[in-house]
Amino acid sequence: MTKRIVILPGDGIGPEIIMQAVMVLHEIGDKFDHGFIIDEQMIGEVALETENCSLPDKTIEKCKQADAVLLGAVGGDPNINRWADHPTGDRPEKGLLKIRKELNLFSNLRPAILYPELSQACPLKESIVGDSMDIMIVRELTSGIYFGKKSRFTDEENDEYSYATDEMFYSKQEIRRILKTGFEIAMKRNKNVVVVDKANVLETSKLWREITTEVAKDFPNIKYSHMYVDNAAMQLVVNPKQFDVIITTNMFGDILSDEASMITGSIGMLPSASLGETKLGLYEPSHGSAPDIAGEDIANPIATILSVAMMCRYSFDMEKEAQAIETAVKNVLAEGYRTKDIFTEGCKLVGTTEMGEAICERIINNE
Repeated sequence: MTKRIVILPGDGIGPEIIMQAVMVLHEIGDKFDHGFIIDEQMIGEVALETENCSLPDKTIEKCKQADAVLLGAVGGDPNINRWADHPTGDRPEKGLLKIRKELNLFSNLRPAILYPELSQACPLKESIVGDSMDIMIVRELTSGIYFGKKSRFTDEENDEYSYATDEMFYSKQEIRRILKTGFEIAMKRNKNVVVVDKANVLETSKLWREITTEVAKDFPNIKYSHMYVDNAAMQLVVNPKQFDVIITTNMFGDILSDEASMITGSIGMLPSASLGETKLGLYEPSHGSAPDIAGEDIANPIATILSVAMMCRYSFDMEKEAQAIETAVKNVLAEGYRTKDIFTEGCKLVGTTEMGEAICERIINNE
């Protein structure tokens, strides 16, 4: 089986972690007799520098023609706003938002898994989280406040009364399709869904609750409940094991998945998948571009490598291959290999490249 994959290394540590993920793809191809055609394209700051656009048309077209897209990271140094005065208002992060929209990828799957081997890296007490955790956060990706109309109003007489607005918009169709995705995922897990909102304040959240009630009728075996986002943020740190599948809006999902990532020991451990109504998906680590450590061979490539496992599972229907990658990661962690972000005393400190090589070796040698 041959699959065409567009890789978007992007900015900061993106090229380093993508290189390790591509190595894993080649090992999977050799072990399971698949062909992976790799096509590298540009996005983010590197695209702005060379093409004066954070997402060139060529990148969009190549991604639409691919079987899957693998992204490294997007964004420059947040302390140096190089693009504040760009004539078109473009900036690196817009490329990421746009590619999700162009590919109609409306659901973002962010698993937060605490491996037993990393329980010491978890900031929570063992009495709270135990030695393992497995939460799936299903985040709506192409609507909500991030994509709503934005405006500024200036009061010429008193500038202190000038203001800005951000519109939050959700249609019934957008809510229904992400809820359906989340409920379907829950059917393959522990059949427990929590829909996170702010229905005591937001009209959009009230609509989410109405549609949830409708969608839930098609999944009678699913236990579901609603939770306000402020409570959900608290519950993630006082009782995270109560959660199985969390379904929520774009902004709430963005924030909660980053919070959940720290329970796992490091955001460098969290993969993600952005999916639509076809098999084409965008796969990326949940972390950012980390320009402060770019080029130092210390970035954790595991989130990107686990994103390849999600690619195999969701876009290619290659379950054995996905499990081979995940098993290799577990074995490497069990053997004590650690990058700087997850290092604890008594473990073996390795860099980006050595971690990638160790995982590839386990893929080759494990049956």
